[in-house]
Formats: sequence, C-alpha cells, structure tokens
Amino acid sequence: MQILCRQLDENEFPQALAIRITVFVEEQHVPIEEEQDHYDASATHFGAFVDGQMVGTGRVVILDGKGKIGRLAVLEPYRGLGVGMKLLNTMVAYCQTQGLSEAYLGAQLQAIPFYEKAGFIAEGDIFDDAGIPHRLMSKQLA
Repeated sequence: MQILCRQLDENEFPQALAIRITVFVEEQHVPIEEEQDHYDASATHFGAFVDGQMVGTGRVVILDGKGKIGRLAVLEPYRGLGVGMKLLNTMVAYCQTQGLSEAYLGAQLQAIPFYEKAGFIAEGDIFDDAGIPHRLMSKQLA
C-alpha cells in the first residue's frame, strides 16, 4: 500500500471536510458547529491518499511563529497502517519549511502515545475540547 501525503488544493477541501465530519461528528459526536471554525479559511490543509483516494486529513494554522496542527483524521479502515503518522510527519515538515520554532496540538488522551512516537511531549493539565478530554503537546523544531 502506497501512502501519499501532500498539501491540498482549495478544491479538495470539501473531501477533507467530509473525512473530518465522518471521524469527528459521526464517530466521536462532536457538534458540527464546533468541528468547523474560522481557522479553516486561513489554515494550510493536508491530505493522505491511498490509491488516489483521500483517506486522511489535517491542517496547520500558523500562530505567533508556531504551527498549530489540528483536525488530524483518518478514516477507520486506514487506521493503524501508518497513514496518520505519515500525515503528521508531512505537516511537521511543512512547519519546518516555514521556519517555525515549534509545532503543537491538542491531543485526545487516547492519542497521546501516537503523538509521542512522533516526538511530541505532553504538557499542562487535561482540558475539555468538544466534550473530549485533551492535553497540549508540543515539539521543538529549531
């Protein structure tokens, strides 16, 4: 299985949004009005493709010289196959090409080990995001 991860064109965003709705709204019961936000317009969106089909997505928002990674979602049949890690590494590499000092994200508690494998470190207290417990995680890029 070949996994291709890349920055999305504007016309591919609806496909990415459909994946996010499947994962976050349908599977995790996040309210649709919380899943979409004002950052979608300014974010750089990424997709993971298997056999030409988008199966995962994520975004990077640049805030205060740091890259905020978010909305990382992989369709259920493709989880555990390395798709999410390749997508995450692609987004971190993008942050590095932008000269950012750090990448950070809010990780669902069960996803912390996944992000730790990519070099992210959990910090701070647990917080609620859309009814799901999270922790802040960061990775120094410089």
